[in-house]
Amino acid sequence: MQQTINQMMKKYFFLTLTLLIACLQTIAAREMTVTSPNGRLVAVIEDDDMLMISVRLDGVALVAPSPIGLTLADGTIIGRNGPLGFGRNSVIVDDADAPFYRQRHIKTTANQLELQMRNGFALQVRAYDEGVSYRFLTTRKGETIIKNEIAEYDFGSEAKAWFAYSTNKEKPFAMAFQNTYHETSLAEAQDLPAFLPVTIEKDGCVGAKVTLLESDLRQYPGMFVEVIKEQSNKITFSKLKATFAPYPKKMDYYRWRGMSYVAETEDYIAKSKGPRTYPWRIFAVSEQDTQMPVNDLVYTLASPNEIGSTDWIKPGKVAWDWWNDWNLRGVDFKAGINTETYKYYIDFASKFGLQYIVLDEGWYDSSKGDIMNPIAAIDLPGLISYGKEKGVSIVLWAVFNVLDEHLDEACRKYADMGVKGFKVDFLDRNDQTAVEMAERIAKHCAGYKLFLDYHGFYSPTGLNRTFPNVLNYEGVFGMEECRWAKKETDMPRYDVTFPFMRGMAGQTDFTPGAMRNGTRSNWVECYENPVSMGTRCHQAACYVVHDTPFTMLCDAPTNYEREPEYTKFIAEIPVVWDETRVLQGEMGKFIVVARRLGDTWYVGGQTNWDGRDIVLPLDFLDEGSYFMTQLCDGINADHNAEDYKLDLQCRGNDETLTIHMASGGGFVLKFGKITVVDHL
Repeated sequence: MQQTINQMMKKYFFLTLTLLIACLQTIAAREMTVTSPNGRLVAVIEDDDMLMISVRLDGVALVAPSPIGLTLADGTIIGRNGPLGFGRNSVIVDDADAPFYRQRHIKTTANQLELQMRNGFALQVRAYDEGVSYRFLTTRKGETIIKNEIAEYDFGSEAKAWFAYSTNKEKPFAMAFQNTYHETSLAEAQDLPAFLPVTIEKDGCVGAKVTLLESDLRQYPGMFVEVIKEQSNKITFSKLKATFAPYPKKMDYYRWRGMSYVAETEDYIAKSKGPRTYPWRIFAVSEQDTQMPVNDLVYTLASPNEIGSTDWIKPGKVAWDWWNDWNLRGVDFKAGINTETYKYYIDFASKFGLQYIVLDEGWYDSSKGDIMNPIAAIDLPGLISYGKEKGVSIVLWAVFNVLDEHLDEACRKYADMGVKGFKVDFLDRNDQTAVEMAERIAKHCAGYKLFLDYHGFYSPTGLNRTFPNVLNYEGVFGMEECRWAKKETDMPRYDVTFPFMRGMAGQTDFTPGAMRNGTRSNWVECYENPVSMGTRCHQAACYVVHDTPFTMLCDAPTNYEREPEYTKFIAEIPVVWDETRVLQGEMGKFIVVARRLGDTWYVGGQTNWDGRDIVLPLDFLDEGSYFMTQLCDGINADHNAEDYKLDLQCRGNDETLTIHMASGGGFVLKFGKITVVDHL
């Protein structure tokens, strides 16, 4: 009898132990964490009815548990009713050269958790000191069709957000990705999709901002977010829900420019064959606004260089025709889209050391999409030959799909002729086929040693790392807007907002350099002879504040030639750098950026419509004395925005400067170290 009782007790003990272990395994499977190297950021993955992700900073929730997953075409939901399989931890170190980026070298470290899931899918989550990222991947061999991606990020209704909404209410996925930022609470946000980046400041997390970004966007549509509002006990809860452009089913063409557009769509967002990774979703975390413009997560999470050597790619400055409307004065020929005008642009570029001119829309008959034949008024071989004599190369404008439809013959013809690159315009969408077109053009142009400036394009997602011949991107409410903006448009405020947000994503084709400048009271709209909002020095500072390895002097050459001292100064500002720091700034108010090339430093500052004094310690400089060239707002810049002062001083790294920026103003400082030879 006692033996029977003992046997029953043993069975009961082992059964209890088995149940306890199973329970602990279930609990472990339902919550896994990955922590940043400094231990402050934690990503939590929970697996209950639905896969959830949350982000904590020092134990405080920045992102509350939020559902993530993928819905397949057959109705399968990846991320629902797991359970999660085994997890694998690893350390990811990215130590790489970064050609044409904001610094020449990057090094980032992350802790990674990879979780195996059902149906041949897995989830990777990384925690960096600068933020958290995640992506799905699959090992499936056949075709995989993604009907939708699930992402409903919970920041709390009282969170403050900065949105750039779609400008097309009827077809929100068809637009140029150019809008100012709307600052609002989530509870009061507009019922419109917003394109990335989006920044959120959660209530109760003073100073901590989360910026939503994406990286390694390949064979997949770009992410938009929209606010969804839910009622519970008469309380409104708001979340950010991801939304995506559907996969195009049928394309059509606008008569003008031969530009293609999506006429009909499928009921899914993406399709591909075989194993693949999906784009990274990024929660970039910043405790000070000055950390935002130098966050490297988009770049570091992108696929490495796939084109090999980049020695043939030559960044530089370009004299641009379109913004100034070919508006030369005092010349003895009819200015316009013709050979004589472009020879003048080449002469100007050569005189001031600019590397390029661009032939924008009009050099071929865009109404017919005839990219293979310049118009009769343009002697393109003659211009290329003339430019070669002067040390100036030519870049050609093209519509995205028009170039794509003639890709090999256009690349071969114009590369053989001596053209160095294309400014590609009017993609105006980011569905999967648009993303594939952008990559296809980049890869093919690299084969012909042609670089690219992607205009009319979505915010960068790391393609410039994978294909470094893509030097610049628009996706910004840039200077061109001043040709048709209204007086109430607040460009100076936008100018000191987007470097913090949009600047995180990568290079910026803002097209600065206006020589006609207006104050808040006297700015006027003028399409044919445009005027910038803010001071001349605000414009000059763009060349330091922005990441722009291929940047334009947007105004007419004859306007620059009337002020050679100023023009020489901005023309000599480098376009690639060894190091970038943001010294001061507050999003929407002002920014001060320092960049170094070799032993030379440049510092650029900009303010919104509020004039302000900047107290700037020079301790970022190495020990020693420096020649400082100072370009700053003139004493009358509040009345005449074109007023500036340019002078030379001697300064030491132990000094502090006080610099006044006028309303809508700015400044640029250049520091060259004084050597023994300089004293002799």
